[in-house]
Amino acid sequence: MEIGVFLPIGNNGWLISKSSPQYMPTFELNKTVAQRAEAYGLDFALSMIKLKGFGGETEFWDHALESFTLTAALAAVTERIRLYASVPVLALPPAIAARMAVTVDAIAPGRAGVNIVTGWAPAEYAQMGVWPGDEHFTNRYARAAEYVTVLRQLWREGVSDFKGDFYRMDGCVLSPRPANGHIDVLAAGQSGTGMRFAAEYADGNFILGSGVNTPLALSDATAALAGHTRTAGRDVGAFALFMIITAGTDEAAQAKWRDYHDNADLSALGYVAAETARDTDADDSSTAKTVVLPEGAVNLNMGTLVGSYETVARLLDHISEVPGVRGVILVFDEFIEGVENFGTRIQPLMKSRTSVSGHPRPADPTRP
Repeated sequence: MEIGVFLPIGNNGWLISKSSPQYMPTFELNKTVAQRAEAYGLDFALSMIKLKGFGGETEFWDHALESFTLTAALAAVTERIRLYASVPVLALPPAIAARMAVTVDAIAPGRAGVNIVTGWAPAEYAQMGVWPGDEHFTNRYARAAEYVTVLRQLWREGVSDFKGDFYRMDGCVLSPRPANGHIDVLAAGQSGTGMRFAAEYADGNFILGSGVNTPLALSDATAALAGHTRTAGRDVGAFALFMIITAGTDEAAQAKWRDYHDNADLSALGYVAAETARDTDADDSSTAKTVVLPEGAVNLNMGTLVGSYETVARLLDHISEVPGVRGVILVFDEFIEGVENFGTRIQPLMKSRTSVSGHPRPADPTRP
């Protein structure tokens, strides 16, 4: 099973809590996380794109770096790990995104990829004058399909004359092209429409785990994605997103999780609820509905593994056994300590990572 890390490109990571670690998204932080992840044999690192935060007492995600720029910088200071930049389709024309991705590929040949972000928060794009109106909620994956079509034409052929409802190319050219003519495309569709898009156009799809210490809860979602990929006649694996809250004992880890939950930033969560409520057509599995469910909104309702190092290793092995799961992408409450604990205390206990469990500890703790 592949393992990746979701880089802390926004302040405070993924915990909307007043008692969780508070930190800014500096380049040095992200460089350290990426280099340590590489040193411990992790397979990939991905950075999101966030253009407007949630506010509140913690100023959640009000401070964020830009994904492509960060990815290019990390490409220059790593050697093996795959790196994915997130593309905001409403804010970045496909021809520009295609060229940016090729530039990263030139820095790190064969290691560059993109993650397609269709956009679900209207205020994030309205502030720049690029929100197309609430019809975007119903046609955003049709737009994304055209977007990826243009990307792939430019990467494979160096020219695009695509004519669609959202994008029209007129002899659009790209050179140089990727060394092997291909750059991986990831998606994060949770709804039926989103999964169909991923099955038809992506190389992998992120699935939000759900609940606390319930790794098999994502089985229905991975089965749904597998059904869509069979229909599309393609091979698109699921990458499950989980947060790890760990400590020396199960009791200590559970106490940390309760504290984060009990001190949730309610003002920031209120902003999220207002934004997601705009999508009145969202189905129950969509991002708009799941991120604000009250039982776990403090970390956007992603699946959470809470426990000792042994417990978390066992739960991750259970995830690897879910049909359709190709990998897991991890977030932590504190990222440097989290990657260090994963590399030295969790991964060596995982049966699904035996090929890398003996990866050495970095000699220099400040720069692997």
